[in-house]
Amino acid sequence: MDVLGTVRKWLDERIGLHGLVEFMEHKKVPQHRYSHWYFFGGMTLFLFGVQVLTGILLLLYYRPSPNEAYESVEYIMTQVRFGWLIRSIHSWSANLMILTASVHMFSVFFLKAYRKPRELTWLSGMLLLFLLLGFGFSGYLLPWNTLSFFATKVGTDIAGQVPVIGKWISVFLRGGEDVTGATLTRFFGFHVAVLPGIATALVALHVLLVQRFGMSVPPSVEAEWEARPSERREMRFFPNFLLRELMAWYVALAILGGLAAFKPWELGTKADAFASAPPGIRPEWYFMFMFQTLKMIPPKIWIFDGELLGVLGFNAAFVVWVLLPFFDRGPGGRAQRWVTGAGVFALGYVVVMTVYAYFAK
Repeated sequence: MDVLGTVRKWLDERIGLHGLVEFMEHKKVPQHRYSHWYFFGGMTLFLFGVQVLTGILLLLYYRPSPNEAYESVEYIMTQVRFGWLIRSIHSWSANLMILTASVHMFSVFFLKAYRKPRELTWLSGMLLLFLLLGFGFSGYLLPWNTLSFFATKVGTDIAGQVPVIGKWISVFLRGGEDVTGATLTRFFGFHVAVLPGIATALVALHVLLVQRFGMSVPPSVEAEWEARPSERREMRFFPNFLLRELMAWYVALAILGGLAAFKPWELGTKADAFASAPPGIRPEWYFMFMFQTLKMIPPKIWIFDGELLGVLGFNAAFVVWVLLPFFDRGPGGRAQRWVTGAGVFALGYVVVMTVYAYFAK
């Protein structure tokens, strides 16, 4: 027996490799006019892997203290060979990961892929998206530059507006009453330990659920296949779909490499807690629609604080969005039409407010 055969037999006896290979050979993926939307979930997973690898490399040099954080990032960008490229890849892949995850979420929504029995798949995916936003928020402060310092201050101030528990949330995030070195250390712990641990478990659960229930087929396609069974199409997961998925990863890698090489992520100036906030402080693009909305709300609405109402409104909207599978019951019903209309409004609102925020003074 050759060496490869011996190794395969050894692995098969211990981890059931034969069963995994047989599963991949028999697994099928629906093929229809919306199949290309399936690739965004895999692209998000690929970018998550890029985050892990580049994050480990940056961790070798980064020092999470207010006296050394900025200097360590500056050292990475100027002294470490290809350090500037690794940091740019890490920063850009974080943004692309949130973008592909958002596209994946809306594609799942409009293709109704959250329907029974995939409610838990949707819930685990939403939790993962919130974790990705947490990664972005916590990682934003780590370079300890002026923009990230004051943006974190604004973000934690908004979190403090939540009724009853807002003060506790703000103190918990900051590690005190204000943004200090304790905040930096706490965010570093969230970014490299707490969030990755939870995210890894959720990714495993999400992938397991996707494998358990397979790829969902949109209701319109299901109706067509029921009316004309001869038009039903499927492709083998291995190698057909997997090769297509790899091509999507190459596209993501090409975009990521181009952005990192031709538009390197800037460092800015070191944060000074005693300096006044510079004009134009604003969060990253994925929080911009909320930031702009809160800016436009009047300070007082009747007897209520305007910003407080805005925060409560966003929290309520997020809860409803997460629980969508339990509102959208039955094909073609009134609830389904209402949910679809709400999704169109939500997508349009996010896009319009984000674009408007970049042009508004």
